[in-house]
Amino acid sequence: MFSNWSRRRWLLDTGCGFGWLAVSSLVQRDAAKAASPGRDARLAPHFRPRAKRVIQVFCTGGMSHLDTFDFKPELRKRDGKPFSMPTFFGQGGNLWASPWEFRQRGESGLWVSELLPNLAKQADKLTVIRSMVSKSANHMPAVAQMNTGFVLTGFPSMGAWVNFGLGSENENLPSFVVLPDVNGLPWGGSVQWTNGFLPTQVQGTAFRTYADGPPVADLRRPDGVSDEARVGAMTWLQQMNRKYAKAYPGDSALEARVRSYEVAAQMQLSVPEITDLGQESEATRRLYGCEGEQTGELANRCLLARRLIENGVRFVQVYHGGPAKSWDAHGKLVENHEKMAAGYDQPVAALLQDLGNRGLLDDTLVMGVTEFGRTPVSQGAGKNAGRDHHPTCFTCWMAGGGLRPGIAYGASDDLGYEPAENPVTVYDFHATALHLLGLDHERLTFYHNGIQRRLTDVHGHVVEELFRS
Repeated sequence: MFSNWSRRRWLLDTGCGFGWLAVSSLVQRDAAKAASPGRDARLAPHFRPRAKRVIQVFCTGGMSHLDTFDFKPELRKRDGKPFSMPTFFGQGGNLWASPWEFRQRGESGLWVSELLPNLAKQADKLTVIRSMVSKSANHMPAVAQMNTGFVLTGFPSMGAWVNFGLGSENENLPSFVVLPDVNGLPWGGSVQWTNGFLPTQVQGTAFRTYADGPPVADLRRPDGVSDEARVGAMTWLQQMNRKYAKAYPGDSALEARVRSYEVAAQMQLSVPEITDLGQESEATRRLYGCEGEQTGELANRCLLARRLIENGVRFVQVYHGGPAKSWDAHGKLVENHEKMAAGYDQPVAALLQDLGNRGLLDDTLVMGVTEFGRTPVSQGAGKNAGRDHHPTCFTCWMAGGGLRPGIAYGASDDLGYEPAENPVTVYDFHATALHLLGLDHERLTFYHNGIQRRLTDVHGHVVEELFRS
């Protein structure tokens, strides 16, 4: 009976088989919203958004602000001089000026080093924050704070909060997609895109850019399983879900599971097409560097990120670097940062240029983040010299989404050691990004364990000076 079914017919028919669950989930969602005061925040956006979607590019390991976006002439004057400062590994050396030259770029005159020549050409699109402050000098908690606002794991990620607050713009794909690096998952793995205590359906979906095989695991029917067996299994599962839904009304995990089946059926049709970068023009692929030995891996992820947001994905997180290879340059800083920058510079610059050319940058918030910076003193000496972890002052950038382009906000002191003016905490950074999306960080809450939780904990101020008037 089932042997003549087409793949599309099977998906449609089994999708209809979940129809009662879809209706049930809507009822459960309304009931859950009434039962939980935190869910009222999903009536967001709270005000007119400047941006509709986010692409975040996360440089794991700690990109050095002193060698990329924060020019320090005084550090050059005092190069090699002793300077006492606490370091993470306790191996601080003498002051060390950047090995790379800095120049003012574009009409804005933004300082960018020669390490990032392609991004330098996009300087007039960048909004650079040179006074970022993190709470931890350790990778795992620092990455967690940049993602979730907390140094402890288990809290919802920013992507989950945005998904929770704004909901999905599409029926065929997850609303929050993660594109990990081929060098492995970031410190903490999937906890970095968890839903935490938020409803399960807002968690990130990681595409398998780091392994062989299809981008999303388990979408295709397993080899050796007949149509009859597959339909029988789905029918049995439907019966079990019905019993569970009756016994536990309003359970968000079941709601998420039902939604996952619905989305999975659609993804079987949409994901292969969206992830087929061969549909892009040769000129576009060349712009990103898709065929380049050094640029290809990140280029494919950045291009895929653009294709995903074009198809209604709300939040895309792109990782550059993993535990096997990252920006973590305790030794051989020059070798490390030149290799990492060679893979990062062209694809990210192309993403900004491509979004701008397509009219997408105006309402897309692009975030270039890292978990902390690097010390102004050397760790080691000579060709083996590196820089240690430095959370007390570092640089992140944003672009698009209603921001003032071509500006630098905040400033570090003469050595890049700590903020000299307008320090911006990770809480402030998150509050500002949410505001651009039309979300009030103090109102986007969820009641959990007796507390109205939020991404910014009990902190955070919106940096309105960054906004275009």
